[in-house]
Amino acid sequence: MTSDVVRLDQASTFEVLTVVSLLLVALVGTLIAFQAYRGYRRNDSEAMLFLAIGLLFLTLGPFVLNLLLTSLGTVEQQTVVFLENVSRLIGLCAITYSLYGTR
Repeated sequence: MTSDVVRLDQASTFEVLTVVSLLLVALVGTLIAFQAYRGYRRNDSEAMLFLAIGLLFLTLGPFVLNLLLTSLGTVEQQTVVFLENVSRLIGLCAITYSLYGTR
């Protein structure tokens, strides 16, 4: 894996838009998860708690993993993608549990 750093003034429009869209997904997902958590606190609803956890793993988790692991520079891209997908899978499982497994 190469550790080429792309400076913002050297990045293509596509690269900048990709990073901005990933950041927006993480932010909006976190806001929705926060609202679900507030619903859990207000109504003591276990389903809302698992919905919040699932949304965080689905949206914020991959973004944070990518940011942290690529910053280290020693982790292969395949490993980063695998861990991002595991985070998404955990998120989807938590959301599924919130819909079908709680009362």
